[in-house]
Amino acid sequence: MVVHTPSELAWDYYRQFQNFYSHCLSFADKRVADWPLMSSPMYTIYLCVAYLVFVAVVPQIMAKRKPLESRTALLIYNFAMVALNLYIFVELLTSALKSNYNWVCTPVDYSNDPLALRMAAGLWWYYISKPIEFFDTIMFILRKKTRQVTFLHVYHHVTMPLLWWIGIKWVAGGQSFFGAMVNSSVHVIMYTYYGLAAMGPEMQKHLWWKKHITHYQLIQFVWGMLHCAVSLYVDCPFPSWMQYTCICYAGSFLVLFSNFYIMNYLNKPKKEEQNGKLKSQ
Repeated sequence: MVVHTPSELAWDYYRQFQNFYSHCLSFADKRVADWPLMSSPMYTIYLCVAYLVFVAVVPQIMAKRKPLESRTALLIYNFAMVALNLYIFVELLTSALKSNYNWVCTPVDYSNDPLALRMAAGLWWYYISKPIEFFDTIMFILRKKTRQVTFLHVYHHVTMPLLWWIGIKWVAGGQSFFGAMVNSSVHVIMYTYYGLAAMGPEMQKHLWWKKHITHYQLIQFVWGMLHCAVSLYVDCPFPSWMQYTCICYAGSFLVLFSNFYIMNYLNKPKKEEQNGKLKSQ
């Protein structure tokens, strides 16, 4: 019986992973191979690791410093994200309509047809928007609004770039467009809200519709899961591994956002009302 050392086992697992990754590359989308950040997953992994290090370390550094207050930076960032997400939404919707997408089942078109490339480019921009969204967290931490940096917040920001790198690398088109298109529309509304809120108290008193953004976010997860489930049911020639991954991933968000909604919009008002009654007694 041959006994392997831990280092030999680690090296063996690494080689198996390398072989698996090389096999996966054999059916990756050749069109995106040379696009920025797409040649290797390591660039995205490095960005995500740097993000996690920032989240872990910088709040401790900021503890003894004054919060950064820059309304101009917030306005520029939020409305720039509105413009970027609106562009992505329009590109994906236009490409789908002009390509006569069947919203129940559309396989990926890996050709160099202009509309197929336009769809792939729109999805690539959607992937690129995810690391840019790290600035949401950076702004919160530098402004010492760390209460906003929850598990849900960090989980969302660190996993989306990784998942969508995989999506662009292998399925830059077809059924992938739906979730990205709906999510970009959510972000148009969300960043519009944040941009208006950054204008100050005079504007904030008119922003009564914050909780409805969460409603739309919950709806998008249900839509996304149903879209994937129907695609699987009709045996659509779109990679089933991606469909199952999206169902599980959207399901995790549905649970986490539901918990967020219950805690902030159902339980919190009840507690505030009870506290108010106790103070008045």
